[in-house]
Amino acid sequence: MKSKKVFSDYVIIIAMWVIMVTVFVTTLYPFLNSLALSLNKADNTVLGGITIYPRVPTLANYRQVFTNPTIWRAYGITFARTFIGAAGGLVITGALAFGLSRKNLAGRKFYTFFCLIPMYFGGGLIPTYFLIRNLGLTNTFWVYIIPNLVNIWNMILMRSYFQSVPDALEESARIDGANYLTIFFKIYWPVSTPIIATIALYFGVFHWNDWFMPNIYVTKQELKPMTSVLLSIISEASFLEKMMQSGASAAAMGNVAKGKETNVRSITMATMITSILPIVIIYPFLQRFFLKGIMIGSIKG
Repeated sequence: MKSKKVFSDYVIIIAMWVIMVTVFVTTLYPFLNSLALSLNKADNTVLGGITIYPRVPTLANYRQVFTNPTIWRAYGITFARTFIGAAGGLVITGALAFGLSRKNLAGRKFYTFFCLIPMYFGGGLIPTYFLIRNLGLTNTFWVYIIPNLVNIWNMILMRSYFQSVPDALEESARIDGANYLTIFFKIYWPVSTPIIATIALYFGVFHWNDWFMPNIYVTKQELKPMTSVLLSIISEASFLEKMMQSGASAAAMGNVAKGKETNVRSITMATMITSILPIVIIYPFLQRFFLKGIMIGSIKG
């Protein structure tokens, strides 16, 4: 039997709708504005005032992005880094989590505490830089992969999930003669899809969005990922905007760009949209695993 709603219930429902719509609009607007700028003609973009739709639509910005060999090379580095980094991080971090989830591991508490120390205390940028350089990783593709194979927070989430797996599965596998590698890959890996999808998303988003390591450890342009290329484009657009603010009016800048289909600002937005699109497309497919993995990891933690 349904209970009749009173006045306070309607007030709460209306307030919740207002809050959700407000959050939705404020979250969605920056993306729509960037999309509008990326689809707008150059000599119209510099005049400003564009909100959520392009005034003079054009695909010239995207054509210029996809005909630039630097962009394609940066995409290749980013995709390779994301795939290899996520796969390697899953295997190495998962193996560490599996080992620390074993109740019969001698010194398990010590190893866990030892792993927590670098989670709260870092060595600092300069010592880390010298360590990376002495290992010969600077100006190599592997500087993106090797230092990020283990993430302690991800390890804790995976360890908590592995501890929730029934011990009977491992015991039956041990009776059949399976070793720990077989148990890890053929028993725990298949039944841990939610947490694996969650950690894969964590690793993938980190590698896709990371701009810090390329700017510190890599100087070769052919090894720069998409984030570095986007950062250089944004810096150029920021410089042009400062030049405009220092004396040139919007009308004067419009006359300079008159007759041109593209400019740095519109290309910046087009590059940004193309760089975030893969993550936006992938996330809905992993969302249900993501939510389940986080809930189980947090409850068991």
